[in-house]
Formats: sequence, structure tokens, C-alpha cells
Amino acid sequence: MLSQRPFVLVLSFLCIVTSARKNLIVDTDLFSDCDDAGALLLAATAPEVNLLGVNINSQSSHSVLAASAILNHYGHSEVPIGARRPLNNIPFFDSWTKLLGEFASKVATHWPKSMSDADEAWDPVKLYRKLLAEAEDDSVTIASIGFLHNLSALLNSTADSYSKLTGPELVATKVKELVVMGGDYPSGYEHNFWYDNPYETAHVIHSWKSPIIYVGFDLGSSIRSGGPLMADGPKTDPVRAAYILYTYYQPRWSFDPVAMLYAIKGLDKYFKYGNEYGYNTIKLEGEAGCNGCNKWDFDENVTNQHWLNTTISHEEIENALDELFLRGARSSPRSSDPL
Repeated sequence: MLSQRPFVLVLSFLCIVTSARKNLIVDTDLFSDCDDAGALLLAATAPEVNLLGVNINSQSSHSVLAASAILNHYGHSEVPIGARRPLNNIPFFDSWTKLLGEFASKVATHWPKSMSDADEAWDPVKLYRKLLAEAEDDSVTIASIGFLHNLSALLNSTADSYSKLTGPELVATKVKELVVMGGDYPSGYEHNFWYDNPYETAHVIHSWKSPIIYVGFDLGSSIRSGGPLMADGPKTDPVRAAYILYTYYQPRWSFDPVAMLYAIKGLDKYFKYGNEYGYNTIKLEGEAGCNGCNKWDFDENVTNQHWLNTTISHEEIENALDELFLRGARSSPRSSDPL
């Protein structure tokens, strides 16, 4: 009789590898900037990530279907997608500079998807509650790279068939860390915090109980990426197409890819905290004359919120992102280019 020991050892190894992967939920608008697509590429192709789900915080059906196309391209057609309602079919238009293109509807149209209609997507709060309830305690990282509507709604949720815990209780029990691309530090006025609903931003930032790491405007805007992906990436890659359609072959600032790099790898060799203590606050209309501004309160009693700075040069982080973009794009089973 053949020994079962090799099989048991292999199975044990696979279990260890699986358990060591980071549980990640991505909350993205995937609409008004192609850097969301770059961040989703990183999340979908990082070997150290167990991608639990993707929630869309814009109301565009194009964003939902583009997410489905990107996940499908990288071999994650099984990953559930949630969609903020009500949905619309309005594409992005750069009414300010007239320099930027639109990518979400094109990616949604020209790449195969796991869903044919955006209405097939989950309700984002139900998806959050299901995924968090099924996860081990203190095991989930959430990367918020857009508006905070879905997270605010999660905090407003009550017990249901997925969990007897309220939204805040579920967050405190299951979420290890929330990574937020938004604001500027130690103070500023940034699009993700003020544009959609600053009151929902304040609700999340002021009520969230698990640790929060912030990536601010100055950091993301000083790091450019995507050039090598556009020049040398697989011609079949949807994120390459997103960057070309949006930037016309110009490297793009890296707000969301930087946030995702931290969400995946932690501080690693790239980052350090910009503060030792304190917490973020959101100013609303009537408070200091700014609706959606953020300001850091340096309270020595609070040590679970930080903003990111870098330990290596911005050029080195640009190179790291570009290398990960190319490696991830080429790893797709649908890629025409070898690793």
C-alpha cells in the first residue's frame, strides 16, 4: 500500500500557504481615474492576497462591468462584486481639463465578463456583511480607494442572516486594518473626502474602530506609474487599455496603487508612518468654513491611526509599481506575453 504521508504533507503545506495569504476587500469607484484599475490589477495578481470581494462605490454600471472584466481577465471570475445603487449608464467626462479620456465603458464592452448586467451585482452592504461574517476574527484588510458611501452604510447596518453583530461590531471583530486613500496630511482638502458626501466621510473616519492607515494627496500625486505597462504590457490586458484610454500614454499619478501596495505588503521596505499618534478629523460645513477638509488631531492617547510616508525614493516606488504592473499583467492566463 502506498504511503499517504506525501499527500498529507502537500495538503498541509497548501493549507499553510492559503492561511498565510492576506484577506482583502477592495472598495473602489473605478470610474474617474485609471489608477483604480491599476490598484485592482495589483490586488488581483498579488500571490500573497486572498481577494474576498470588490465593492463599487460609484453609481456607474460601467464601473461594475469593468471590474467584472478585469477580475475575469486575471482569473478571478468567482470573486463577488457589489454595486452601489441606484445605478446609471453615465460615462465619465473630464469637464475640467478636457485632457483625460474615459475607460470604464470601453473595458466593460470589449473584455469578457462574469456578469452580463450590472444589476447582477450584490448589494454592497450585504456583500460586506457576508464576507466579514465568514472570515476569521481580525483577519480582513479593506482597501478604500474611492468614496466612503459603502463603508458608511456598513456601519449603519444591523443584525441579519449573515451575522447577529451590528455593522460597528462586525468591523471591530473582523477587520484588521482599513487602508484609506483620501485626505492630505497632516491637513488638507482632497477629492475622495469632499466630492461625493463629506458627511459619510466624517461618519466613517470618526466612527471606525479598527486601525486606519491613510494615503494622502501629496504622496500619491508625487509618484507616477503606468508608463511601462502601456509601452510593454500585453496587448490583451484591460488595465493597459484603461491607462491608454485615460492618459493617452502618459504615466499617471499613483494614489490608489500606492494605497494598494501598502494594503498588500504593509510597511515593508517602502513605507513608514508619518506620525506616532493622533487621529484624523473631518471638518463639515460651518466648521472652519470647509466641507470635507481633514485635519490631524495629535492626541497622544490614540495610536491606531497613521498616515504614510516613504522610506525609499519616490522613483524607487514608481519602479516597484511598474514592475508589479507588468508582472501581474503577464501572469494572466489570458496574457499573450510570457512571464
